Amino acid sequence: MTLNRYDATMAPDLNGTQAVIDVAMRAGQPRQLDPGFIYTLVTPGGGVQKVDLTGPEHTGIPARKSGTTLVRDVDSFLVYFDKHGDESSEVYADVESRTITAVLDAHTADDARWGGHRLELRLRPTSAWRAWTSIDGQLVPQGQFAEFIEDNLVDLVEPDSATMLELAESFEATTSAEFQSSQRLDSGQRRFSFVEDVQAKAGHKGEITIPATLTLALRPFEGCEAYRVTARFRYRLDRQKGALTLGFKIERPEDILAAAFEDIRTLVDDGIPEEIAVLNGAPSR
Repeated sequence: MTLNRYDATMAPDLNGTQAVIDVAMRAGQPRQLDPGFIYTLVTPGGGVQKVDLTGPEHTGIPARKSGTTLVRDVDSFLVYFDKHGDESSEVYADVESRTITAVLDAHTADDARWGGHRLELRLRPTSAWRAWTSIDGQLVPQGQFAEFIEDNLVDLVEPDSATMLELAESFEATTSAEFQSSQRLDSGQRRFSFVEDVQAKAGHKGEITIPATLTLALRPFEGCEAYRVTARFRYRLDRQKGALTLGFKIERPEDILAAAFEDIRTLVDDGIPEEIAVLNGAPSR
């Protein structure tokens, strides 16, 4: 007698029990399985097969919270944290990357968790901060400098915007003049002498005085307060060509950014539960 694969793998059944089982299995009708459960099925060969219907593709429910949500200000950070954080969540402040990251499902003291649900406050410089720092330390022609001042008058505190507008207009009016000398005044200001028409024997002469420093009110990051920023005037006078170039140098801009970040870190620390400390650093990936 030739045995098929099924018969060859089955032990002898002298009492006919297996025959009864086989008949019952063949007579059974297919039944729909409910999602959210794990089933074990007996195969025709006598084995056991596991059917796992607990995955999100079956239940329509994610197995766990995951992903990183990006926000731009402290208020948004705190709203999201209040909704998803708990007493074991961890918060990290990284001054180098200007980010504050919350690991909402961090490990507890006793149990491991996934650490895959995160919230990140990624600070973005304001347009005003980018504008002033974009030409920080550069020397540009009078006309270009005057145009920059006119476009950013709103950020000026001292001298006030009216004074600086008048100064910008003076620079625009003398772009074709020949600057001949400069003099530092007792107040720290710088006075430049110029001649408007060097071809004429009696060319019109004039003077322009610029302040030693500018005081600005700038918000380094979106969503933060304005900070007092000092910028020192810089210039170069090419006496051979009679050309004047102008610029400024912001005093210690990195310190201003660090101070603004620390203030934002304090706001986050004050807004989250007391038992959660803001750690200096970054979470593991």
